[in-house]
Amino acid sequence: MSVGIEEIAKKGERIYVKKEKTLSAAHKGEYMAIQVDTGDYFLGETGGIAIEKAKKRYPEDVFYLVKIGFSATQTLASMSRTR
Repeated sequence: MSVGIEEIAKKGERIYVKKEKTLSAAHKGEYMAIQVDTGDYFLGETGGIAIEKAKKRYPEDVFYLVKIGFSATQTLASMSRTR
């Protein structure tokens, strides 16, 4: 993948916004790893689980990771507390 982190974030956020309403009811609080070139996404109870699932399909890629139903800032804060 040759795109930069900023581009991954922009594309990932756009994809997430489109999917958020349909995913929020059943998956709020779960993590979503998005492959930004295809729009494929992978869900997990933790960010690590979502990324692990994504890496099985796209082992060389970088993913946009978000906590469903939360802003990016809340997602980053949540991830820093779990480390």
